[in-house]
Amino acid sequence: MNTSTLASQDGTRQVPARSRNFGIDCLRGLAILLVIVHHLALPFRLPLGPSLLGGWWPKRLIDAVSFNGYEAVFVFFVISGFLIATRIVDRDGSLERIDWRRFYAARARRILPLLCLMLAALSVLAWCGVPGFAPEGEQSVGGLLASALTFTFNLYEGRTGWAPAGWDVLWSLSIEEAFYAGFPLLCLWLWLPRRLLIGVLLLWALALMPLRDLVPASDEVWREKAYLPGMAAIAWGVLAALLARRWTPSLAQARVLAGCGALCLLLAFVWGDVAWRHLFKSGLYWLCIGACLLLLAFYAHPPKPRLGLGWLARMGELSYELYLSHMFVVLAMVAGYRALLGEHQAWTFVVYLPVLALCRVLAGGLEHLSVRLSMTRPAPRSAVG
Repeated sequence: MNTSTLASQDGTRQVPARSRNFGIDCLRGLAILLVIVHHLALPFRLPLGPSLLGGWWPKRLIDAVSFNGYEAVFVFFVISGFLIATRIVDRDGSLERIDWRRFYAARARRILPLLCLMLAALSVLAWCGVPGFAPEGEQSVGGLLASALTFTFNLYEGRTGWAPAGWDVLWSLSIEEAFYAGFPLLCLWLWLPRRLLIGVLLLWALALMPLRDLVPASDEVWREKAYLPGMAAIAWGVLAALLARRWTPSLAQARVLAGCGALCLLLAFVWGDVAWRHLFKSGLYWLCIGACLLLLAFYAHPPKPRLGLGWLARMGELSYELYLSHMFVVLAMVAGYRALLGEHQAWTFVVYLPVLALCRVLAGGLEHLSVRLSMTRPAPRSAVG
C-alpha cells in the first residue's frame, strides 16, 4: 500500500496513518507462537521430542520449534520499539517533540485494563493454592502484585527466585514499561541533540551482549530477566523506525531486506548453537538485525494479506492478550494430560493445536473485554500498533 508523504520540520518523512500491516502482524504472530509452544514444550511439561512426532521430525527442527521462546521475546522487544517510535513520529513529528502526556495516557489505556484483569485472576488462583500460580519460599501474593504493578517484577524475581509459572510471563512487560517510563525523558526533558540521542540508542543497542554478560552465568534468574539487555533490543527497534523515516527502499531492495532478515532469524532460531560457538555468541544480535530488516521491508512495502497466513496475522494482532493469558491454557492442558496419561509422553504432540486454538479464543474474548474495561472505543487498526 502506498501513501503520500509530507516533510516534517526536521526533514523526516511525515506519514499518514496506515491500515494494519500484514507483514508486521505475521512477524508478531510468529513470535507469540514460539512463546506459547516453548512454554508447552519444556521437558517438565509436554515436550515434543519424546513424542511420536519426534521420530519423524529432525531433532534440530524439534528444538527450533520448542526452545526459542526467550529469543522470540527479544523479537517482540524490537517490534515494540519500532512501532512505538513510529507512532510518536507520526503524531508529534519527531521524538524530540513527543507529547509525553498523550504518550503515557495511551500506554495506560493499552496496558492497564488487561493487566489488572490478569492480576486479579492470578491472585485468586494463587490464594486458592493452585499449582503454577501459588507462590513459594520468600514470595507472596502481595509481593508479586506490587512488583507487577510497579514494573519491578524482574527485580523481585532476581531477589526471591523464579516466580510461579502463571506469573513468570510478566518479566518482559516490566522491561518494556520500565523503558517507556523513561523514554520521554530521554527524548524530551534531557534535551539531547538529535544526533546525540541516536548515538545513545546506538551504543545501547550494540551493548546488548556485553550488558547481558555482566551478569554471572550462575545467577540464572537475573541473567535471563535483567532489564538493560531487553531494553537494548527495544533500542534496535527505535533505531530501525528512525531509519525508516529517512529511507524508503525500492520494492526490489525491500525484497532483499526481507530475505536477509529471514535468513538472520533462521540462523538465530535454527542454528543458534552455531552462532554461539563459532560467531562470537552473537545469536541475539542476529535476532535483532533480522527483525529490523524485516520491519524496514514491511514498513516500506506492506505485504498483501495471503491466503493461509491470516490466522498468523490475527495472532499478531492479539499478541498482548495471548502473551498475558496463554499460561492459563498451557497449565490447564498439562494438568489434564497428566490426569489422563500420567508421564506417558508419546501423545504430547496431540495437544498443541488444541492449546493454540483455546489460547486464540481466550485472547479474542479478552480483547473485547479489555476494550470495555478501558471505557474507550476500539482504536483504529493501524500499521503501528
